[in-house]
Amino acid sequence: MAEPVEKKPEKESPETKGWLYKWTNYIKGYQKRWFVLQNGLLSYYRNQAEMAHTCRGTISLHGAIIHTENYSCNFVVSNGGGTQTFHLRASSEVERQKWVTALELAKAKAIQTCSLRQLGKRLSLSVLTCRCFKMMESDEEDEGDQEFPVEISKQELLNAVRGMSNKLEDLRTCNDLIVKHGHALQRSVSDLEQGTGSIKDGGDRKADVASIQPRVKILNERATLFKITSNAMINASTEYLELTQTQGKKWQRLLSHEREQRLRLEEMVEQLARQHSQLEHQCKKTNYNTMERTTNHNHKRTNSNVSHASTAPDSSSATTNTIKDEPKSSDSISNSEDEDDFHDAVTDPEYVDFTVSCAPAHRRTTSNVSAASTRSDGATSHREEETDYSSDQEDAHTLNIVKKREKKREDLPDGDKNNKTTTPVKRASGRERRSRIPDKPDISFSLWSVMKNCIGKDLSKIAVPVNFSEPISFLQRLCEDFEYSEILDRAAGCSDDHEQMALVAAFTVSSYSSTAIRAGKPFNPLLNETFEFDRREDLGWRCVAEQVLHHPPMVAQYCESEQGGGWRCWQEFTMRSKFKGKYLEVEPLGITHLEFKNSGNHYTWRKVKTVVHNIVIGKLWIDQHGEMEVVNHTKGDKCYMKFEPYSYFGGTPKKVTGTITNLDGKVEWVLNGTWDSKMEGSNVIGEAMVKGKSSLEIGASKVLWKKNPMDPQAEKYYNFSKFTCELNELEDYVAPTDSRHRPDQRLMEEGRWDEANTEKVRLEEKQRATRRQREIEAELAQQEGREYEAPNPTWYRAVPDQFNNGKLIHEYQGGYWEAKDTQEWVMCPDIF
Repeated sequence: MAEPVEKKPEKESPETKGWLYKWTNYIKGYQKRWFVLQNGLLSYYRNQAEMAHTCRGTISLHGAIIHTENYSCNFVVSNGGGTQTFHLRASSEVERQKWVTALELAKAKAIQTCSLRQLGKRLSLSVLTCRCFKMMESDEEDEGDQEFPVEISKQELLNAVRGMSNKLEDLRTCNDLIVKHGHALQRSVSDLEQGTGSIKDGGDRKADVASIQPRVKILNERATLFKITSNAMINASTEYLELTQTQGKKWQRLLSHEREQRLRLEEMVEQLARQHSQLEHQCKKTNYNTMERTTNHNHKRTNSNVSHASTAPDSSSATTNTIKDEPKSSDSISNSEDEDDFHDAVTDPEYVDFTVSCAPAHRRTTSNVSAASTRSDGATSHREEETDYSSDQEDAHTLNIVKKREKKREDLPDGDKNNKTTTPVKRASGRERRSRIPDKPDISFSLWSVMKNCIGKDLSKIAVPVNFSEPISFLQRLCEDFEYSEILDRAAGCSDDHEQMALVAAFTVSSYSSTAIRAGKPFNPLLNETFEFDRREDLGWRCVAEQVLHHPPMVAQYCESEQGGGWRCWQEFTMRSKFKGKYLEVEPLGITHLEFKNSGNHYTWRKVKTVVHNIVIGKLWIDQHGEMEVVNHTKGDKCYMKFEPYSYFGGTPKKVTGTITNLDGKVEWVLNGTWDSKMEGSNVIGEAMVKGKSSLEIGASKVLWKKNPMDPQAEKYYNFSKFTCELNELEDYVAPTDSRHRPDQRLMEEGRWDEANTEKVRLEEKQRATRRQREIEAELAQQEGREYEAPNPTWYRAVPDQFNNGKLIHEYQGGYWEAKDTQEWVMCPDIF
């Protein structure tokens, strides 16, 4: 996407310009910016039109550090002091190399041709100009595309800055002259004192007086010059003071105007949010009344029990009983939608029918999709240019599915009853673990009160209070994926590859179940922070995770088990997020691998988008939507699933449907359920003619996964499940970098939020100081001509991923559990 490097004629200074992606913050990720390299300065703008008036940022290449990473499109440019850093990404490695070469040449020329004083003046003026532009426009890098009226033209502001710079130069000149004439005057006074001393000692008085007169004349001349210079200094100081006071008043008026505009904007946003909430409530109420009237009308027309049907393949009484226990937002509303689906099917009482999503014919193949993974070196991929699954795309194709109406559960054979049973969490004999944590303090806090102050600021550098968090780290949150690990144990023992794929798909859905009622933000791990969870004694698996990259944040995790024949799962997780006013959208960019030892089947998939609603006003709630593809790279089978976005106008909330196809594209299994309660699957047994058209017929449904019931008191302690409460329980012999040792997180769990906030700021500042020290060390190594070895993750290394077109992925290198056995932790850094 970057334009070719352009060179100006040799008479002018060489110029390089083009599009690059610049890291802004965790909310917006990498953003496209127009960069210009000229006169030893690297500057950037939002677009080419801004080059005439608004510079967003500038770094002088004199003493700058240019850092590149192997097999990556990323590179970093920072000034010598480490106060300003550009994290950049090119569209390709070739384009990156062009920029790096141009930067190195410009840096060498800047060192040869620029003196430190000239560079300091120019840099001061450039930085002052950019800061004034940002102050005037309230439009820093991390602010959105909002535009605010200004009272001072940009040219007037630039002239004022230049005027003050000229006045400062005049003051320096006057100061130099005063020093010069002051020394000369002092010498004249000394000479005159010597002359008068010789007169007192005796001698020819007339001759002495004649010799003193020229000295007095010189003294008077020099005194006059000193007086003139002093007056010039006074006048220059007065003019500078008047200029700064005049401009200061203008800037003060402008800042006052900006504050008023900001307050008005906040009031408008809050008012719009209230109106939006009222509109949502009215739409829900109207839609519910409409569905109720339709339901009553259908009951009269059909005189049947159509309203008790379910969109899920399992329409038995067991499903009906489940609906009573599930939240209304998840299952009970689906009854009204099911009436629309099954109303016409009354003409054939032997079958019920429904629709499921299937993979669009035009969608990318797995290999292409896999290529969109985030690079393990911290570079986000070019997903902007790809057509991977997204909720913004057109609706996927659907298949019409039919199944025979099932008998009552008590009439089924024992074998079929067993197929209907859910999968409870295994609790083998193991040590007693805690089942809850201390209650959450009753402290009200508005998220908008913090977010509104983040306009125009880098959110990645703002200490977000723990009030919005929950007392676990993201490393522990990622470990929650294995709460329902018994699904993988069942899959490991499957002889049918398609049923194994169905269980793997259910496992991917189960990882979202904990997010339905938990909107708290986990703690961002510090660089090299780890978390281990050894559950071999009861659940049969153990895992270890590490924060392998901090900017942008990236986590690597590895889990292994010997249950059911053995399996191992590893993943690399990073994300990009977009704050869109009323909601926050988080798009995962990592990839997950799963391998079964018995069958040798190797699966990969990526997570779907997460959306946090009601950022401004109202209760926070989370929705998952998008499309997911699980691929069996060994056999070529694929599972396509669609997470339906929440709709105010009907439908089943949190609905997930999908199909499993073999290598030839034939549908073998059908999946249906919700990501917050359960998933069911049925194998395709043939085709049937229903309502005059051919549809796929499926057999009896199997419950692949069902969520464990929550403690009724869970709301008091962050809506944690029992498994989640066990994650942060203190254990002996874990690594010193383990999340359980993190002090701010522990203080928050204990309810000491003020102390937790103070400790959180200390840890973040310590991490920044460590990063600055590493930048200084890298600069010194570059000046000395030696290679600087950047710190690496402790337990993971970046290696090519053969299932992802050779892209780098952080894989576990071993050694953690051996170090735990010997308690040798010398390789662990001091991060807490």
